[in-house]
Amino acid sequence: MAASQHTIAGTVLTMPVQVRKATQQMAMFLVDANAAQRLIGYSGLQAAHVLPGRAAVALTLAHFIDGDLGSYHEFSTTVVVNQPGSKVSGLRALQSGFIHHMLVDQAFTLEAGRTIWGFPKVMADFRIREGGRFGFEVSAAGQRVVDLEFRRGLPVPSALTSRKRELRSYAHRDGHTFETEFTMSTVGSRYRPGGVWLRLGDHPYAEELASLGMPKRATLSSSAVNLKMSFGDAREIS
Repeated sequence: MAASQHTIAGTVLTMPVQVRKATQQMAMFLVDANAAQRLIGYSGLQAAHVLPGRAAVALTLAHFIDGDLGSYHEFSTTVVVNQPGSKVSGLRALQSGFIHHMLVDQAFTLEAGRTIWGFPKVMADFRIREGGRFGFEVSAAGQRVVDLEFRRGLPVPSALTSRKRELRSYAHRDGHTFETEFTMSTVGSRYRPGGVWLRLGDHPYAEELASLGMPKRATLSSSAVNLKMSFGDAREIS
């Protein structure tokens, strides 16, 4: 069977879409499961209970350096969810995430993300701070969404992270929910408990994060200096 193709802004993309190099900073928070469910109820999905009564939410910055969608920054809010028909809990649930927010700074990836996968991409401005501590600020429509700063984590051997993981992401657009299978591997990863300073802005997205009890202490933070990903086509599930 021939690989599927999508034409975005005059460019033909052949599936799967490849990310050959990216960097990533991620902060994971445990939040009230009922609050998380209220936030994503429109999707028809169920927030996974990573701990009794607690759901997991990841705030992630990725800098895509070399990939089929070009070079760009992306900030996302992801709620860990159960795959449809499943009620997995605990660490086993950390295989599927619903993308509630996704902000980018380039038009091509915005159109591709919305058209191919149904991702809720919107244009945003990014201010990156590098030095003793890595930090960044994301704003959209002239309003700040978040400002995060990370402390350096402890290195994890690449032998533990470089194997491809098969994961699923979910998105909701125009009344329909989509599932996308993708693979991910990392090199140069660091992890630590906590390690994140978070400040919310005045954008409506920040108000939604506040409904989850943020700002609060992160449960876990991580970084990767070389992230590789591969995305297949989306499949409508509802």
